[in-house]
Amino acid sequence: MVTDAFAQKPAADLIIHNAKVWTVDANKPQAQAVAVLHNRIVAVGSENKVMAWRGKHTSVIDAKGRRLLPGFNDAHVHFADGGNSLSEVDLKDASSPQEFAKRIASHAAKMPEGEWILGGNWDDQAFTQPQLPTRQMIDALTANRPVFVTRYDGHMAVANSVVLKLAGIDRNTPDIPGGEIVRDKDGNPTGLLRDAAMDYVFKVIPEPSKEKRLHTIKAGLQYALTQGVTSLQDMNPLLSDIAIYAALAERGELSSRMYVAPMLEYVDEVAKLGIRRGFGSDFLRMGAFKTYADGSLGSSTAYFEQAYTDTPETRGMLSAEMLNQQQMRERLMKADAAGNQLCIHAIGDAGISATLDLIEEMQRLHGPRDRRLRIEHAQHLAAKDFARFAALNVIASVQPYHAIDDGRFVDQRIGSDRASRTYAFRSLLQHGVKLAIGTDWTVAPLDPLATIHAAVSRATLDGKHPQGWYPEQKLSVAEVVYGYTMGSAYAEFQEQNKGSISVGKWADMVLLSEDIFQIKAERIKDVRVDMTIVGGKLVFDRFKPNTARQK
Repeated sequence: MVTDAFAQKPAADLIIHNAKVWTVDANKPQAQAVAVLHNRIVAVGSENKVMAWRGKHTSVIDAKGRRLLPGFNDAHVHFADGGNSLSEVDLKDASSPQEFAKRIASHAAKMPEGEWILGGNWDDQAFTQPQLPTRQMIDALTANRPVFVTRYDGHMAVANSVVLKLAGIDRNTPDIPGGEIVRDKDGNPTGLLRDAAMDYVFKVIPEPSKEKRLHTIKAGLQYALTQGVTSLQDMNPLLSDIAIYAALAERGELSSRMYVAPMLEYVDEVAKLGIRRGFGSDFLRMGAFKTYADGSLGSSTAYFEQAYTDTPETRGMLSAEMLNQQQMRERLMKADAAGNQLCIHAIGDAGISATLDLIEEMQRLHGPRDRRLRIEHAQHLAAKDFARFAALNVIASVQPYHAIDDGRFVDQRIGSDRASRTYAFRSLLQHGVKLAIGTDWTVAPLDPLATIHAAVSRATLDGKHPQGWYPEQKLSVAEVVYGYTMGSAYAEFQEQNKGSISVGKWADMVLLSEDIFQIKAERIKDVRVDMTIVGGKLVFDRFKPNTARQK
């Protein structure tokens, strides 16, 4: 006979009540309260139903009518670079060559002698008169200091003369396939390097110490908590970074859940270990690979069927990986045969088409399977490829903030016809394509509210399209939140464990300062994360800054 004591359910560890819960669960879209036992959700529903789980030692959070969502899952970040960016020179909003150079010089004055100046995230379109930076802008102010600062899209960088000398780049240095050393009219390097040409410099940048890398990764984790980002999908991390994540996870200090996708070039090593997609623990998983089909629009290296409108001498370029088609094909096939997931960066319409061709061949040769293949960015689709995207069950891993950023110059660069199929989120959904939403941090802010605002408003950063740039491609708040939670969870094979506030799933949640479903679209970007909860633990409280900590 079962006694009354054993018949009683255990008390919850945490209850959040008096909330407007948006569950992202179609079976129960809204609720008032949530109960957590250990690290999982045990009850979702009315105040009375959930409060029945309260016990003597239950922690109770009164949401005071605020909106509670599943934790945000950023489907595309460059996480260690993001951590670095928190302490590197910031050039994103430098409005002139003079301001650009001044910020670099000021940052250099604070750094130890001989240390490289990296980062930057500069935006040539932010200059009052847009122009690409050159070494001449910074040489006089940086003396013997190595400077190598990257455009915010990561596909172009400018080096000063010190770095060009260290890298052995001069007028006689050949271009690397998939890259370009930009030269002046006399054939001398200007300091600008596009895509694969940056490899000349990457080979001579000193490796950061393990201690410095650990410090920047921990800083990034702390920052992610303040943004309500409870899961991160890290694209092309260094293997040494994954080792740091593993050490942090072992110590219980990996405060956001991490899914890592190192570069495809490591497929042989991973295949030998027998690691398949989804291998790992609650906080650190792997089994995916990242590779590139082309470059970026901002650097004029995204690969198009037709030439750029503003630079008709080029239609962009395939990546170094894609130029070696036989090697790319072999690596993709090997990864797929080993049961790994593939995340392929493709931006221009020709780059996307070439990627879909490879995917179609792979599926034909290897047969049907739940692959969840992803095209990262999927920015500029040819009209014929929307239906093919859906037919091949390819996930579009997209970053809405790029739309309001690039929207300042896309029409000028590729014309209105192609621009109308740019960041075409609505068209993708209408064709039945699944969206996973992220930021591409550090290319865009890690802030999920800025991303949601971008997707629902499409109001470009220059203020020229307050009603939306190609407004027919806007998403609703509910659609963006779904893509940022369930969509991203699905894209990493984790929809059974996270992505919605549902019984049995991990208790990863975020409490917002305002209800993004009720306020005007233009105000969403000003909403703040008040609390972040990971695995049922309060890890960030905006009103108690010291609670921003690692788990």
